[in-house]
Amino acid sequence: MAFEPPQRLVRALGESVPDADDWVDKLPDTAGQAVALRELTVERVQVPGGRSSLVVLVRRPDGTPAVLKLVPPRSRPESERAALAHWDGRGAVQLLEPFVTEGVLLLERLHPDVSVRSLPEAKALLEAAGTLRRLWVEPPDDHVFETVAERTGRQADAMRSAPAEVAALVRAALDGRESLLAAPPEERLLHGTFRQSKVLSGTRAPWLAVGPDPVVGECAFDLARLVRDRVEDLIATPSGAATTRRRVKRLAESLEVDQERLRGWTLFRAVESGVRALRVGRPRDAELLLEFAGWL
Repeated sequence: MAFEPPQRLVRALGESVPDADDWVDKLPDTAGQAVALRELTVERVQVPGGRSSLVVLVRRPDGTPAVLKLVPPRSRPESERAALAHWDGRGAVQLLEPFVTEGVLLLERLHPDVSVRSLPEAKALLEAAGTLRRLWVEPPDDHVFETVAERTGRQADAMRSAPAEVAALVRAALDGRESLLAAPPEERLLHGTFRQSKVLSGTRAPWLAVGPDPVVGECAFDLARLVRDRVEDLIATPSGAATTRRRVKRLAESLEVDQERLRGWTLFRAVESGVRALRVGRPRDAELLLEFAGWL
């Protein structure tokens, strides 16, 4: 079978990953070797798939359905592996193999076309928040996960070169980050990129998280990405700003997170994403994200 990467993946990697072309060019051979090593039967490549990995639906030698995931080094696959191993299926997809092939993960098969995002908005937020709460556990004592301070430090450096027209928002986001990091609450292992589309329907549990980019830090940082889910719908409604503020309050209360810290991290993450969208030539996405940030 030809393991052609979906165009969505090729475009996204081209925007964000240096030397992505080399990894993509080698992908058919890498996937073929991973399949042969595990004696897997390939069903199909998941399309449109994600923006940072190739996902292949397979069956193991005993017929059990599974997912083979191939991830470029820049997307920290070994960090994902370590987090999934630590969660051990509690709130997240199960890692199926004990041995390691760099950049290759064999995972429990969920229902790839059924995410929490398919639910009505209020129900989707409730189910997503409940799943996220299960992931917030103490990190291993000897962990090597990136911290929120480290990750946002790299992001802050890139934000400082943003165009002048967004300078006020960038300054507010950067000042807010400094204040938040000055007195952080208890640290937990976080998903890192959590949103409704990262919560899939499963057989072992109704909903399980996939695709972490794990980080260690305060829970409000993780929850902040969920606040802006369906941002295009929020922007399209006259009550979008008020709805956003109510969402911050409701999520903070339901997950026992400080509301002002959640607002601060939501602002930082929205501005960072908006500036990055400008940098890679996605002006429409940038416009949505920065308008959303202005409501906070």
